[in-house]
Amino acid sequence: MSDLFVKKSEDTSQESQNYSAKDIEVLEGLEPVRKRPGMYIGGTDENALHHLVSEIFDNSMDEAVAGHATRIEMSLNEDGSITITDNGRGIPVDKHPKYPDKSALEVILTTLHSGGKFSNKAYETSGGLHGVGISVVNALTSSMRVEVARDKELYAQDYSRGLPLGKLEHLGTVSNRRGTSVTFIPDTEIFGPKVKFKPKRLFKMARSKAFLFKGVEIRWSCHEDLIDSNEENPTPQQAVFKFPNGLLDFLNAALKDRRTLTAEPFYRTMEFPDGQGKAEFAIGWPLDEQGFNQSYCNTIPTAQGGTHESGMRTAMLRAVKNYGELIGNKKASSITADDLLGGSCILLSVFIKDPQFQGQTKDKLTNSYVSKLVDTSLRDHLDHWLTSDPTSATKLLEAAIEKAETRLRRRKKDEQKRKSATKKLRLPGKLSDCSSNSTEGTEIFIVEGDSAGGSAKQARNRQTQAILPLRGKILNVVSATSDKIAANQEISNITQALGVGLGKNFSLDDLRYEKVIIMTDADVDGAHIAALLISFFYEKMPGLVESGRLYVALPPLYRLSGAGRSEYARDDVHKEELMDTLFKGKKVEVSRFKGLGEMMPAQLKETTMSPENRSLMRVTLVDTEMDPEESNLQNAVKKTEKLIDQLMGKKPELRFQFIQENATFAKDLDV
Repeated sequence: MSDLFVKKSEDTSQESQNYSAKDIEVLEGLEPVRKRPGMYIGGTDENALHHLVSEIFDNSMDEAVAGHATRIEMSLNEDGSITITDNGRGIPVDKHPKYPDKSALEVILTTLHSGGKFSNKAYETSGGLHGVGISVVNALTSSMRVEVARDKELYAQDYSRGLPLGKLEHLGTVSNRRGTSVTFIPDTEIFGPKVKFKPKRLFKMARSKAFLFKGVEIRWSCHEDLIDSNEENPTPQQAVFKFPNGLLDFLNAALKDRRTLTAEPFYRTMEFPDGQGKAEFAIGWPLDEQGFNQSYCNTIPTAQGGTHESGMRTAMLRAVKNYGELIGNKKASSITADDLLGGSCILLSVFIKDPQFQGQTKDKLTNSYVSKLVDTSLRDHLDHWLTSDPTSATKLLEAAIEKAETRLRRRKKDEQKRKSATKKLRLPGKLSDCSSNSTEGTEIFIVEGDSAGGSAKQARNRQTQAILPLRGKILNVVSATSDKIAANQEISNITQALGVGLGKNFSLDDLRYEKVIIMTDADVDGAHIAALLISFFYEKMPGLVESGRLYVALPPLYRLSGAGRSEYARDDVHKEELMDTLFKGKKVEVSRFKGLGEMMPAQLKETTMSPENRSLMRVTLVDTEMDPEESNLQNAVKKTEKLIDQLMGKKPELRFQFIQENATFAKDLDV
């Protein structure tokens, strides 16, 4: 496979105007991965580094889910390499019919979009369906060794930076071994010398995968020199995970010694009709309301949810409302899914054929049919559970009704408060306020400049959406004195518009909108303004972040038109993804938006402001990794404070240090 890239000219001389075939750069094999790692693993940071492990581990999990493996081993070795071994079928090593001079193993390791998961012949359900997983890992490692035991014969091949170091070796006969073993070291040219695997993170990954599939045993080991003994709960050097009750074991561990609303959690496994897959669902309602919501598809964590979560919420709400009607409680009609599920501990795992995810990192499931599939399958189980345990069902219904009544009282109070506040409060002159008398469902867009503000005002829903344009970049509050902050007009406008105070005077109850949305251009300047605003809110209005009220809009950077359709791309990575999928092999016209102010109001509404189509990124500190025994919020806060102080604080030497440590990650700078 090869990809085409256009070389960027360095000058505007006559020579640079001679655009010809020699300016087209052809990247062969896995070169595109090394040139654009962000397109395939989401970046080159610590998250991306650990995503490499997920790609290999998920292949072994697919073997287990398919019924061919019962054991997976993950070992973090002394030299910083990691080894993942399973006892599955082993990657095929016979000659590939399309490439007779190569083994199937070498084709899989060195070719994008190759593998056994495009059809359902080898795997009915799997997590990796793009055919890029292990080849991408191979491209981004300085060394990789793959050993395969098939038919009592052992084979091995070594690679470096995506290229084989020799032919496939036949190492002889083995009688007590089968499956695949992959050992690799990430390439420091890509990730930098200081980005290392975190034992605790890998340990949690191994444990979470064991919860997701009952039939697998996962063994963990880590060299003793890599364990941080100063941690409060040091990572074990060795452990074995096997949970015969799957998600129920996880939920019971999370609810241990905590009082719950219902006597027992709700737990079911379900087979979808017509062989479309299966699901496992567990939910508990702790009285302390310190809950979580974690969903998975084919053992892949979907941190941003998706259609399986929406189907679950619909089924839960309808089942409880139906139970309310059954016992004659008319108040049941007023409850919402948030009233019912807020503060609960939810675990949902589905296995389906051909899952479609948002992006290569698979954060969100997008198959539309899954919503109805989960809803229909789950509701029968819920109806049976509620009617068979009326004590728990009644407690659950009454708790949801109580929350609904509290919510409605608050809405009425907010309507009155908003009317009074609007009359008394001196609002900024540039604010175009919404007309709703209630905070519920309202949102304020903080936009960059009057031009963008003008487009946003025409694109908004006047009932629920307010617009506040800012003049240029706001003050960096992290390094500014309190006098400068108090005298800054833009900060004063934001504070007045939101109706809250700063620092110790901040009151979330006085917030005039349900959502605060930062909407800036999809370029470097826009990102800088967004960073300054996020720093401001984190420093002076931390309650916005902690309550999940602060968002960043994701406007598109490109519009792609061709073959009778138009699509919008958020950034270069998304553009390349669309070019390689929806528009592959087609003539495409690509337009670049220079800024929000240059977008037609209808386009801005369609892509960035309409709740039906837009994408919002919530600003949060919460670590979403599965762990029933600890919360990483405190660690996340410490890391955030350290990073903000380093990048936005008064010490330029810290910023210089950050640039030195991360300069190798910067690609294609537009300078």
